[in-house]
Amino acid sequence: MMENSIGNVRPVTIEDEMQVSYLDYAMSVIVQRALPDVRDGLKPVHRRILHAMNELGLGAGARYRKSAAVVGEVLGKYHPHGDVAVYDTLVRMAQDFSMRYPLIDGQGNFGSVDGDSPAAMRYTEARMTAIAEELLTDLNRDTVDMKENYDGTQREPTVLPAKLPHLLLNGANGIAVGMATNIPPHNLREICDGITLLIRNPDATLTELTEIIKGPDFPTAGTLYGGVGIRAAYATGRGRMILRAETHVEEVRSGRTAIIVTELPYQVNKALLQERIAELVNERRLEGIADMRDESDRQGMRLVIELKRDAQVDAVLNGLFKHTAMQSAISVNMLALVDDQPRVLSLEQMLRHYIAHRRNVVTRRTQYELRGARERAHIREGLLIAIGHIDEVIALIRGSASSEAAFHGLIGRFGLSEEQARAILEMRLSRIAALERQRLADELEELRQQIAHLEGILADAHRVDEVIIGELEDLKARFGDERRTRIVPAEIDDLTDADLIAPEEVVVTMTTRGYIKRLPATTYQAQGRGGKGILGMVMREADAVEHVFVTNTHDNVLFFTNKGRVFRLKVYEVPEAGRTARGVPVANIIAAEPGERVTTALTYPADRTDGYIVMATTRGTIKRTALQEFRNVRRTGIIAIGLAEDDELAWVQLSDGDEHILLITNDGRAIRFRQSDVRAMGRPAGGVRGIELRDDDVVVAMGLAKPGGDVLVVTANGYGKRTSLAEYPVQRRGGCGVATIRPSDKIGPIVAASIAADSHGEMILMSAGGKVIRQPVGQVSRIGRATQGVRVMDLRDGDSVVSMAFIGNGATDENGENGNGEASAMAPSAEADNGAIDVVEQVSDADLADDDVAGSEEAEPETPEE
Repeated sequence: MMENSIGNVRPVTIEDEMQVSYLDYAMSVIVQRALPDVRDGLKPVHRRILHAMNELGLGAGARYRKSAAVVGEVLGKYHPHGDVAVYDTLVRMAQDFSMRYPLIDGQGNFGSVDGDSPAAMRYTEARMTAIAEELLTDLNRDTVDMKENYDGTQREPTVLPAKLPHLLLNGANGIAVGMATNIPPHNLREICDGITLLIRNPDATLTELTEIIKGPDFPTAGTLYGGVGIRAAYATGRGRMILRAETHVEEVRSGRTAIIVTELPYQVNKALLQERIAELVNERRLEGIADMRDESDRQGMRLVIELKRDAQVDAVLNGLFKHTAMQSAISVNMLALVDDQPRVLSLEQMLRHYIAHRRNVVTRRTQYELRGARERAHIREGLLIAIGHIDEVIALIRGSASSEAAFHGLIGRFGLSEEQARAILEMRLSRIAALERQRLADELEELRQQIAHLEGILADAHRVDEVIIGELEDLKARFGDERRTRIVPAEIDDLTDADLIAPEEVVVTMTTRGYIKRLPATTYQAQGRGGKGILGMVMREADAVEHVFVTNTHDNVLFFTNKGRVFRLKVYEVPEAGRTARGVPVANIIAAEPGERVTTALTYPADRTDGYIVMATTRGTIKRTALQEFRNVRRTGIIAIGLAEDDELAWVQLSDGDEHILLITNDGRAIRFRQSDVRAMGRPAGGVRGIELRDDDVVVAMGLAKPGGDVLVVTANGYGKRTSLAEYPVQRRGGCGVATIRPSDKIGPIVAASIAADSHGEMILMSAGGKVIRQPVGQVSRIGRATQGVRVMDLRDGDSVVSMAFIGNGATDENGENGNGEASAMAPSAEADNGAIDVVEQVSDADLADDDVAGSEEAEPETPEE
């Protein structure tokens, strides 16, 4: 340190100088470069670009100008930094994959989501978008403060009027000294509605706000996980959430399966993502990928990741999400400038600062318009005074020695102001015409009404708020659009495998020896009636397909065993296998006891809690239990029904509680009775008698009936028919039923039966030899109840039909439910209707007089409950 001052040199320690200089530099970076202002949501460079383009007249309806001209205007007048920084900012404002609502309408190459560089600024052209103009509206009406530019030759706004809440709409990110901001973009409609709520209800809670503003809305869409993270960000200004790519599975060339990526997380470079995937495959850290290609075009993104034939789709997706940018963490830090001071803000605070800014802008604009209206009214009042005394005014002017004398004469004679006197002297003689006089009077009256209106706004804060709300409604109508990013409230730490698996309609099959598998329903193509089918499974000796059911990967599946126990899994937990593969032993996925086998299964949506589970046994016992009783099924299984020693549980369906029950026997008998005849029981109960059986007869199908549909039955030898359910009378529980088919050696006994809701669906039949056929239900002939039917499947010698399932409107919809919201159900070597059986119509007393009715109207005694 120097001991004495010499001229202008003063002694200072280097530590003090570094501290002061660095703090000055840090504040300059924070305020002038890196952080957005909470009011208009813009950094200085963005604000200067828009202001310069506005001064150049480059609005949404103007001709495009070279980007170089815009950059030069910004550099020369407002932003003394490098041209690269300005042009890069302009480019990003034009990219629809970077900005939720682009502010620049660019013409030329402005880069791509693959990370391609934009063309040089001498090649590209630009103008503002219509939505950007809303940030500058009323700038020339004294709505914001102006300041001198860096060299004092120009004036620039300190902030824009910002009719749009831009900070939340397009978000912001930047790194300052010792701090950073990362504000995600949002949906315009939601933000406008949230502001409206806060204006009308200043005491609105965060919960009420988040019911409207559900979360960030990224320009590249994707799926956002993290309800707690979103709420934390909105409550404190800081939070973390997960954004995932949108994918689905398709079958591509040669029967190969491929993962199709249609949306990527925000700011993910597609080309770098492909390089990363290829690197993981080469390092064998990601198995199951055979090929990858980019098929993106103008219609949208399409990245095809082709899988090997033996690859597990779920496992590959898990790996992609874990090791690549297909899953990205979004760390929210809502830091913005408030009165030139950096502050971390909650959602409510951001909205309140914006509302305060708009109130100030609307007030200043109204004051500006009021001043102008008063000035114009004042002038017109003077003109009308002059016209009313036109002869005297003309004589005074004519008699004056000069215009200055006339000016003072008018003021002294008529008591006019200087502005009025000057306007009278400049008035053209044509204004004294009668029509012009009336026009002046009308204009003055309009101005007085306008003045009263503007004064009313300034006198009432609520009217200022209504002006703001009206402007927001206008913005919503002109620029609002649907949300792009889907939000899943689950936290990433709480996510299960289900969150990684796309909903898909699948077919699950199980053999008599307990091998189970699932595969996409699209594997089986529709064929005509009597077709040969395709090979659905290569069978081993002494094994045959026993169950087939169609469901959704996200549904629950309950496995019911012959011993009356039940196990629950997710459908996606059933291993996927090829079309001809047997699958895996069911014992590997449920904890069945020795000698216990799965006899039926039931699927239903995971979020369903209402309804009843209706169960039937081979000996004709029926039972009804509330679905809620099965909400906590252990992996080791629980008791579903108490059984007699010679009986087995065989059929289970989910009901709404008001359907009829239909039981069909091997020997061609059927009974239909009201479900209300079976009272709800607890899980260990044994049920009641549903049908009286002959000694050698057993039940082969059970279904639930609502209005509409036909009874569809199929026999062991491949014969089937449809019969209107109206031909089946309603009886009391416990009778012997009526004839449903006339069995013979030619057609064999009934092995499968169901109700087809209409003729537009398709059914899948599977034989003991593993053959599968898929055909429209409408191709099965509709004939009488006691007839033998027609051939529906051509079988080889020794083969026989064992099960049936439906796809489409025949029984279920795309969610695995039928039109009545009932879950799918399958029966062993019998029914596979994937939905409850439906009744056609109400039955009259005359219907009960059918000659084929073999049972009594009186119910048999109930079997004792356990």
